[in-house]
Amino acid sequence: MISVVIRTKNQEEALAFALKNLTERYKDDIGEIIVLDNLSNDSSEAVTKQFGARFITIKNFSYGGSANFVTEKAKYNIVVMFSAHAYPVSHDFFKLIKQKFEANTNLAGLRCLHHPNDYRNFINQVSVKDDPNKSGLIFSGSAFNKAVWEQIPFRDDVATFEDKEWTVRVLKAGYNIDFVASIFSYEIKRTKKQLFFRFKNDVVGNYQLWHDNITWKNIFNGFVVGCFKLVKNFVVDFWYILKKALFLIKFMFNKPSKF
Repeated sequence: MISVVIRTKNQEEALAFALKNLTERYKDDIGEIIVLDNLSNDSSEAVTKQFGARFITIKNFSYGGSANFVTEKAKYNIVVMFSAHAYPVSHDFFKLIKQKFEANTNLAGLRCLHHPNDYRNFINQVSVKDDPNKSGLIFSGSAFNKAVWEQIPFRDDVATFEDKEWTVRVLKAGYNIDFVASIFSYEIKRTKKQLFFRFKNDVVGNYQLWHDNITWKNIFNGFVVGCFKLVKNFVVDFWYILKKALFLIKFMFNKPSKF
């Protein structure tokens, strides 16, 4: 069977839909559902219990640490990790994952598909060895082998990309990671504050994993390009707001015949 894990924080509405989807469409494929909550102050716990899932709280959250914490509590060897705002779509989502693991005992993980770039890389057979970022695990929707994790746990000292960092290490250890044609949806609207938080973690994570350094040129170019886009978007938006207003005025005086 499969353990499904959902990491969440104050996402009661998205969590409710994700759990409804899992319990109504995939109950025969799933052995358990664990909701890993990072100190939510909404109704996430009540929502979780409503759908019969296990609710576990983590206080000191880190991406790798939270993955280790919940994987240790998972009952089954195949673990599928979701974010609260991600949910499976294809009817055979979990069946295809099971088939892949049964066919390859050396398989450490599977990357599911949610973005056009994922699908292109899947069709074009972009190897994870060639590009662990594009073809490695992504914990908004990936499956991994708990037995491999017991030998090679996730690192809890990386700012983000704990899934990609693990990908690199298990490949070096001789295991396989592959795509699977299991399709899920990933929809989230982040606030400016959340986007900035993500930006900071990405900068640190890119430096830790891919050694992407920051230079004065990067900072200057980013600032100039950002300001240019800001002005450009304002001008374009204002132009089309004006065009809409002018069209409505013209329409008032030149209405077509009614049918």
